[in-house]
Amino acid sequence: MIRPIVVGVVDTREGLAAADWAAREALRRGLPLRLVHAWEAGLPEGETGSALPELKAPQHHAHQVLRTALERLSERHPRLRITAEQVRTMPVPALLAESENAELLVIGSQGPTGLAGFVSGSVALATAARIERPLVLVRAGETAEDEHLPDADGKPSQRTPFRDVAVAVDVDGTSHEVLEFAFHAAEMRHAPLRVVHAWHAPLAHGLPDAAGRARTAAEAERDLAVLLEPWREKFPTVAVEDDLREGRPAHVLVDAAQGAGLLVVGHRMRRAAIGAHTGPVAHALIHHVREPVVLVPHD
Repeated sequence: MIRPIVVGVVDTREGLAAADWAAREALRRGLPLRLVHAWEAGLPEGETGSALPELKAPQHHAHQVLRTALERLSERHPRLRITAEQVRTMPVPALLAESENAELLVIGSQGPTGLAGFVSGSVALATAARIERPLVLVRAGETAEDEHLPDADGKPSQRTPFRDVAVAVDVDGTSHEVLEFAFHAAEMRHAPLRVVHAWHAPLAHGLPDAAGRARTAAEAERDLAVLLEPWREKFPTVAVEDDLREGRPAHVLVDAAQGAGLLVVGHRMRRAAIGAHTGPVAHALIHHVREPVVLVPHD
């Protein structure tokens, strides 16, 4: 079964950036692209022209948003197979349902600045907390040139090599799915893979001394080498760079993401008494990282 790349279409800057990113990724992977626009306002099911004009306005706008996105992407990417559908439901349930048959789901996401940022951030958090397929979060303003290194004059370009793919690694529990996604993403882009591992010396009786920190760093380096050895053999064409940093994962990853073309992070699916929720690392990335972020769920 061929799974499409699905993108949630909304009439915002981050929504447009997400649709463009999804189209480029679908072409890279040789997959179809599916556009989905969720809405809950407008005419009741089965209602016809007898409804008041003001009730038809939201429905007309929703159709226009989807149609505009379809026409725009079809013109930009004539070789891409694109389908589009309007879904009459809330955004989060619609996106989760679509993700079940998707290779990955792409949505626009914005930091918590103002009402629009709060709303889009809430959708991203709620979707991330429950999704069981990879989720890509794209910020407003992300372009094809941003995926590439600047040219010799420092100007944006699509003809230069891709920026590196960064992947967050926990030597004690990084899942197979996370590393598979990251290595494959780097391989498709002919880009280096930067493996980021955050380590910190345990606190016992006061702050660790220099010797203790050095031992912890050396152990982390050895463990990382063991973890990556089979993956280097499986993906021999991918240049791998180890990036070990002292600090807490959320802080390290926000900093390490700067300059990357893509950040891949594992997201452990959590089930609480009041429902699923995201952990502190995913929460920090959704709100603070400007680069595209892939959250790969795992048990």
